[in-house]
Amino acid sequence: MAEFLHDGIRFHYRDEGDGIPFFFQHGLGADLTQPFSLCHPPAGIRLIAFDARAHGKTTPVGPEERISLTTFADDLRALMDHLAIREAVVGGISMGAAITLNFALRHPDRVLGLVQSRPAWLDVPNPWNVTMFSLVTDLVRRYGREEGKQRFLETSEYAEALAKWPDIANSLAGQFDNPVVDETAFKFERIIRDVPCRDRLDWMRIQVPTLILANRFDPIHPYEYAVEMQRLIPAAEFQEITAKSVSVEQHNAEVQQALDSFLRRRFLER
Repeated sequence: MAEFLHDGIRFHYRDEGDGIPFFFQHGLGADLTQPFSLCHPPAGIRLIAFDARAHGKTTPVGPEERISLTTFADDLRALMDHLAIREAVVGGISMGAAITLNFALRHPDRVLGLVQSRPAWLDVPNPWNVTMFSLVTDLVRRYGREEGKQRFLETSEYAEALAKWPDIANSLAGQFDNPVVDETAFKFERIIRDVPCRDRLDWMRIQVPTLILANRFDPIHPYEYAVEMQRLIPAAEFQEITAKSVSVEQHNAEVQQALDSFLRRRFLER
């Protein structure tokens, strides 16, 4: 684990391998162990990820108003500069996908390729996500993480999610288990109400090789969002993967296979 100082915050990051750099960012409430557990890149790919503000081992939290997808994309650029990397493949999971989409639109000269794994945003917030993550935020604020979790497990929203999408329900409940969530819960509401861009037609400007991964049975990451993204990004290829609620093991294996194939075909075998 390494760290660098930027904007008064000490960011923790992980940098492994040699070759073409691939920045692969984690989702909301996760940390850099998520992308490293999903991606084991082929030789010739350098995998890099960092804990976003208010996530993982990056401290301090910093000003609340600085928690945004654009700020997180600026932090990605700062890490690239710190590592003296001019161009890279960038991508992420859920929130990480939104961060790197924002980055690709604002810094196209620094992007070799783009990976969007389970996108959770269009150019407007996902209403289901706003409802559920705002509920988590409110319960933490009012009751703290332990009582807040108990109250969350008693809500009709949780019961419905558990019946339809058990992995999603467990993931939401798991947000209360973070020992610093009392300090950082505001990030859920701020990020989930944000957007990676204001007009999805801007996606048509993306000209680099792009991989989009999506699954069904997942209200946080609607399958239709990924289909719309493929429609608008000219160089995009699309792959459906198994939902975690069906099989976590199969989901992870298919993500790994898709990333491996994309990185080899588009960047190593040219």
